[in-house]
Amino acid sequence: MPTTIAVTGRAEERIDPELGAVTLSVGAQGATRDEVFTRTTVAHERLLNEVRGLEASGALDTWSAGQLRVWSYRPWNSEGRQLPLVHQASAEVEVIFKDLARLGDWLGEAAGVPELSVNGVDWRLTDATRRTVQEAAQRGAVADALTKARIYASALGLGVPTPIELADHGLLSVQPLPGGAPKMLMMRTAAEVGGGGTPTAEFAPAQLVIEASVDARFTAEAA
Repeated sequence: MPTTIAVTGRAEERIDPELGAVTLSVGAQGATRDEVFTRTTVAHERLLNEVRGLEASGALDTWSAGQLRVWSYRPWNSEGRQLPLVHQASAEVEVIFKDLARLGDWLGEAAGVPELSVNGVDWRLTDATRRTVQEAAQRGAVADALTKARIYASALGLGVPTPIELADHGLLSVQPLPGGAPKMLMMRTAAEVGGGGTPTAEFAPAQLVIEASVDARFTAEAA
């Protein structure tokens, strides 16, 4: 009677990011609605002009800008008293750099503008590179599972194990399915970004980590 061997295979690929997606907020607040709207509009248009210049220079992959929003509210002080009306305006802009050196320089300049807030940088890969690296991690996870199964079979004095079921980690059925077709589902990804605080002119983003995990069942018989 064949012995069933169940294992989990894991692998990861590390690669330098190719793109840096910067999310910014342009906004102002104050007691006068017209003044707040004007300050925000001017800052927003100045930012978009800079972004268009970056695009023309070839530094960007793409960019997008949200609509300008204006609203008002009455804050409360620590004594529970409602204060005078405050007006606020804001707009979101995402700029995706493919020239990461230029990204550092530009953020250093943007950090000094009062109406601008840098919400963060999301390090990314192009779609083509991501697919290639994902496939490498998936293949590595399957190879790891096969290596473990062979070790266990050898330790038990069994022959070469035969795969009968394969799935993403946590998705394998409770009972073995002899002869079932192997399945590979979407892997997990993780991005580790180094450094914190205010962006500076020099960036050293940590590598992106692409991970894959698979559960597998094998059968093996006495050698």
